Amino acid sequence: MFYITFKLFASFKIAMLQTGQNAQKAIDISRCLQLAILLEVSADKPGNVNFSSSFEGTRKEHFLASAIAAGPIFQKAAKMGIQILEGKRELSEAGLGELVEQCTRDVMEWQHGGNTILGTIMLFIPISIAAGITHVDEIFRIDLKSLRKNIDKVIRASTAIDAVHLYNAIDIAMPNGLNQVPDLNVNDHASKQRLLAENITLRQVFDIAKSYDDICSEWINNYPITFDEAYPYLIDQIVKTDQNTAVINTFLKILAQHPDTFIARKVGDVKAKEVTLEAKKVFDLGGAATLLGRVALKEFDQYLRKAENHYNPGTTADITAATLALCTLNGYRP
Repeated sequence: MFYITFKLFASFKIAMLQTGQNAQKAIDISRCLQLAILLEVSADKPGNVNFSSSFEGTRKEHFLASAIAAGPIFQKAAKMGIQILEGKRELSEAGLGELVEQCTRDVMEWQHGGNTILGTIMLFIPISIAAGITHVDEIFRIDLKSLRKNIDKVIRASTAIDAVHLYNAIDIAMPNGLNQVPDLNVNDHASKQRLLAENITLRQVFDIAKSYDDICSEWINNYPITFDEAYPYLIDQIVKTDQNTAVINTFLKILAQHPDTFIARKVGDVKAKEVTLEAKKVFDLGGAATLLGRVALKEFDQYLRKAENHYNPGTTADITAATLALCTLNGYRP
């Protein structure tokens, strides 16, 4: 009798310990993603809101508030991933789209600067869930190879209901440049009915949009810019220089190789490619790491801001934030 009682007590104690560890894991994942947003906005990236420059109606404090507001949903997404890891929930039950919608709603309610981080949320929610699924070591470092595999699994398990929730999130945030699309226009109310009637999953929606939106392309192709191009470069830069320079130059590297699809949707592919050519010139001069590069960087920033917000490389900023998220999840601390 004593043995049975002791065994039950030991099992209960182990279960409680595991529950506490999982709760802390979800908190730490959320902190990593919030920190990534803060590090991204604090860098003096050209053509974007940062600690030195603002847009009319959108300032740094709106991004700071967004990072705080997003935390609880990042944590909830991580908990979903942990439940999947424990076999308590299927991948298709992660609530991917609903989490994006909830996070977007919270962010919009906690600041008055408009759409600040919708693209970042769309990249971060699959990362949050996948991080919950992925094992961490004793000092909280997530293996990025395993994380990437789990991100792909999460996205492939998306549903038509996830797609409807994503459309709701877009309705809430009201981002620019989404009117000219070939199919399933988010501004057409009939699109949501089609998603459900034809069982079109969120991944299928993004597959349609991947050619004109790099956020969607990252989803469909398992984050190639984030993992294969930007992350190795950012890690190398962090070792060689200061954090601000590292983030700016990573941003420039992405923009120099990939015309910003947020710009393209607003003013066309030709202008987006022109911006990319200018970014490459600055990057080739050393960007924020050299005197000539910093002079060119200042001129580039002025060039981007002359056209109001039309030349804002918002998608590049979102991918930069996702790259920083990989750094923080893998143990980087400023």
